[in-house]
Amino acid sequence: MKGSRVVTRRRMLWSLVGLAVLFASLAVRLGYVQLSKNKELSARAEDSWRRNIPFTAKRGEIVDREGISLAYNISSPTVLAIPVQVKEKEKTAEALAPLLGMSREKLTALLSKRESTVKLQPGGRKITMELAAKIRNLQLPGIVVAEDNKRYYPYGGLAAHILGFTGIDNQGITGVELKYDKLLSGLNGNISYLSDAGGRLMPGSSEKYAEPEDGLTMMLTIDKQIQSIMERELDQAMVKYQAKGAWSIAMNPKNGEILAMASRPGYEPGNYKAYNSEVYNRNLPIWMTYEPGSTFKIITLAAALEEGKVDLNRERFFDPGYVEVGGARLRCWKKGGHGSQTFLQVVENSCNPGFVALGQRLGKDSLFQYIRNFGFGSKTGIDLGGEENGILFKPSRVGPVELATTSFGQGVSVTPIQQIAAVSAAINGGKLYRPHVTKAWINPETGETVSETDNKPVRQVISAETSAKVRSALESVVAKGTGRPAFIDGYRVGGKTGTAQKVINGRYSPTEHIVSFIGFAPADDPQVVVYTAVDNPKGIQFGGVVAAPIVQNILEDALHVLKVPPRTDQIPKEYKYGETPLVTVPNLVGATVQDLYEELNMNFNLARSGTGNTVISQAPKPGARVERGSTIRIYMGSPGS
Repeated sequence: MKGSRVVTRRRMLWSLVGLAVLFASLAVRLGYVQLSKNKELSARAEDSWRRNIPFTAKRGEIVDREGISLAYNISSPTVLAIPVQVKEKEKTAEALAPLLGMSREKLTALLSKRESTVKLQPGGRKITMELAAKIRNLQLPGIVVAEDNKRYYPYGGLAAHILGFTGIDNQGITGVELKYDKLLSGLNGNISYLSDAGGRLMPGSSEKYAEPEDGLTMMLTIDKQIQSIMERELDQAMVKYQAKGAWSIAMNPKNGEILAMASRPGYEPGNYKAYNSEVYNRNLPIWMTYEPGSTFKIITLAAALEEGKVDLNRERFFDPGYVEVGGARLRCWKKGGHGSQTFLQVVENSCNPGFVALGQRLGKDSLFQYIRNFGFGSKTGIDLGGEENGILFKPSRVGPVELATTSFGQGVSVTPIQQIAAVSAAINGGKLYRPHVTKAWINPETGETVSETDNKPVRQVISAETSAKVRSALESVVAKGTGRPAFIDGYRVGGKTGTAQKVINGRYSPTEHIVSFIGFAPADDPQVVVYTAVDNPKGIQFGGVVAAPIVQNILEDALHVLKVPPRTDQIPKEYKYGETPLVTVPNLVGATVQDLYEELNMNFNLARSGTGNTVISQAPKPGARVERGSTIRIYMGSPGS
């Protein structure tokens, strides 16, 4: 019995020791948790109690190079619900249904969700300020009208393919809105609070406000005035020629900045759902690929001059109207040919056989190396989505015929943006630049510039001396050759026409063409280069007839916008049969009725208004250059009136 008591006492002792150790461990653990883990566990608990009401950051504004706003935000609140705080769900749904244009059943289902916050969509998304005020005045428990905004494009469809558009959540979908979505979006903020399981604000707690960080302001290289001019001309061309499409680009050849870019058909970003997706997804100046035609001859010309393969003024070439190459007869556009001519006249006349001769002198390796160096066959890297590569012949597939056709722009496929970048390199001193539409990023709060686009050239393609020869030859094209419709009196203009048959189902169409023109001014110091193409215009399908006048109008107005002064040292225009030479408008102010007809020499018609015997004002102004037979409007009055 005695032994049994000893064993029992030992067991009790060990049990007490074990319990003491256990309680001591628990005490240590509790102390550790309370002292060392206090902040971490409190934070976890707080996270489980915390509820957030989001506040969307303002999306960055998009402005043109002069600071004119092309895309900005307008206030458009969103209605949220905190389901656990909505006491009478059916009555709340009944009150909101007619205001939000949603069914009571749909709203009741949303208000019954087991979530911290619910957006009452679609009717409660992006509502008007008036509707927001009505909902706030109802003072419905658990219903919150949160600040929100939506994108607004003040000029409708202007620069639509550059800007792109945003979705319901202000996320970028196309254009620069998509390309630079992260920088434009900023960081969202919120109001956070602690609530119990019933959604009630916890005693002693308060709301915390995290301010949203607005997106950066994006400054484009686009000039709103030049963009408007370009789109006006494309709209008129679409109506006049009943064309399938049209596109145009204006660029500063000295740094690659895009001054304007447009496509037709167009669309309005604020109403993009009303258009076919092909219209807003295809930015034709960077997406469209086609055979360029004669505008590509500028590259052959530049390469031949750089390699010393031709003297434009001293060498002559005889054009019978065709050239035989590899068993194929390649024809000139002029039936019967141009006969004997200098190589400068080959350029002026856009003579295909003459350019075949230049391509043969260069050889396939040299010509195609220059073509690649000018940027063809690869993307330019413009900061817009959807750019295509274009297509060049593989070196192994270039035979005599392929070399010949490539030299005058047939058989290769290029994009408009490649063409304007390459021609800019040919005329700007030989430097190839990366085209771009982003000029700078600006802090919207301080107005300080955060970053600017690097305008460094990609590479030197030809020498400055060769570039000067190219400019001179292309100025002669506009003054004396196929580019005469682009001539602007008072400005030195250079350029080149292009007319290319469309390839349909693997065959050249005999009836459908893409006609184009690329022009630049001033010819000796280019400030702007413009490329325009029209897809299948009805009627006469020649680049000089259709596209050159469009480029002329864009160039002339753009030069005024850029404040480029007129010149008097341009090459005089050669007028062909049926063309009307320009004459200078005389100063008629101060002339009497008796003097007028003697002064005008039958060069002008008069349109008089007002009473009196003396001219006190006139339009056009003295010194303007107009066609013979044009009308001068004069206002008659008394001297000193």
